[in-house]
Amino acid sequence: MAQPVLTDPRFFSEEAAFAYVEAQIWPEGPVCPHCGAMAEKIGRLKGVRSKPSKKNPEGVVQIGLRKCYACRGPAFTVRKGTIFEDSHLALRLWLQAIHLLCASKKGISTRQLQRMLGCGMKTAWHLGHRIRETMKPADGEPPLGGEGKILEADVTYVGRKPMTKVGRGPGHMRPVLSLVERDGSVRSAHVPSVHGHNLAAVLENHASPKSHFMTDEAGAFREIGWNFRSHQAVNHSKDEYVRYEGGRLITTNTIEGFFSILKKGIYGVYQHVSEAHLQRYLTEFDFRYSNRERLGVNDTARAARALRGAKGRRLTYETTGL
Repeated sequence: MAQPVLTDPRFFSEEAAFAYVEAQIWPEGPVCPHCGAMAEKIGRLKGVRSKPSKKNPEGVVQIGLRKCYACRGPAFTVRKGTIFEDSHLALRLWLQAIHLLCASKKGISTRQLQRMLGCGMKTAWHLGHRIRETMKPADGEPPLGGEGKILEADVTYVGRKPMTKVGRGPGHMRPVLSLVERDGSVRSAHVPSVHGHNLAAVLENHASPKSHFMTDEAGAFREIGWNFRSHQAVNHSKDEYVRYEGGRLITTNTIEGFFSILKKGIYGVYQHVSEAHLQRYLTEFDFRYSNRERLGVNDTARAARALRGAKGRRLTYETTGL
């Protein structure tokens, strides 16, 4: 029997939404954002209402409100210190948006979120960027690859640089470098230009030199491939896309497959991505690919991973890079 995911109570009940978010953000019980005290020093406040307003003359009951009796600081909820802080949007709508963005393989547009949630366009736009903020890799994330593993790297071009004419070649477009570990994760970065020193700076942070490195014949990769355990390249200019060498499959088809998803999302769903926000969109596609079904992560688990990334991250409307 079919069991639609979006019928879960957390998507419709604010109490259930708070309980779900608290379980993800506070797996060992509530933590005071002011002094760091644990659950035994924190109490739940019930029946507290917000200030009266014209719309709600009696105020609104505050759900999930907590009080720390260690520091006796201001009351707080699980929203404090996360992307949800200072948001007027109901938490259940946040969970709907997170699930939709994590489950949509090629993304979901701002207008689509606006229609589905019944909110304003600016709210939907800011909501999407704050969710992408949760998808960023954690600080100290180890590099891709390693002993006996294969890393594929390639550069693609998306969007269009401002004040440029469309011409032959990619000169009017923005370059993106992506690294994918076979049967593993992917990381992408917008680079100013496709030169060896720009690519090397990304590889230094995100690629293990113990990996077997596979690319196409681009000269920039020949400059930096020596730093890896081995470097093999396929020659696309001679219609070579795959070959076997030393019992190993030499190809960049894995990264080309990721680029196919990325471009269908950028051009088919988002249609236009400015340079100021390009890296966040790349992070979104990286996150979904790195937490895909083939690696044992379904839509619900993927959304839960994104939700856990909300802790300690803020992105106000003024700091989105408008």
